[in-house]
Amino acid sequence: MGNTSGATLEDMITCESHQWYRKFMTECPSGLLTFYEFKRFFGLKNLSESSDAYAMSMFSAFDMNGDGYMDFMEYVAALSLVLKGEVQQKLRWYFKLYDVDGSRCINHDELLLMIRSIRAINGAHNDMSAEDFVNMVFDKIDINGDGELSYEEFMEGIQNDETLLRALTQSLDLSYIVQRLQGEIP
Repeated sequence: MGNTSGATLEDMITCESHQWYRKFMTECPSGLLTFYEFKRFFGLKNLSESSDAYAMSMFSAFDMNGDGYMDFMEYVAALSLVLKGEVQQKLRWYFKLYDVDGSRCINHDELLLMIRSIRAINGAHNDMSAEDFVNMVFDKIDINGDGELSYEEFMEGIQNDETLLRALTQSLDLSYIVQRLQGEIP
């Protein structure tokens, strides 16, 4: 009992999807997750203004049709991307998340806001200040020196720099989401 060694990948995915659906519908019986419910669902309470802005940016990135709600399919697509997506898929999503004003470029202030907010929510200790980290990112990948990261600069720069790729991936470690979905965290 409980031994999944004979289970197929399809069986495991079905079981995982069922867990996600059960958790989603328990927390959100209407089938539409609002921003307030999103924050409550993931334990994001008493946030600073910048952390709240980050949470809103993340919610907006997940709300793929822009209707102000996250339905179950958007929820599953977002979790699948963040938890299981390929590097390029994740980088596209990170770019959208960091482009707070939707200008299709990430400026210094946007990236700094996001990094500070992510660190505040994750509570992890970092050897490098948020400002120093953002300056390093721009020094390394702002090829034309215009103070903005285009989609192309971001994608190419992050993929070609193992240190930045690792830092970015670690900063958006959402393994606690899986634990919440599996009921390991109340």
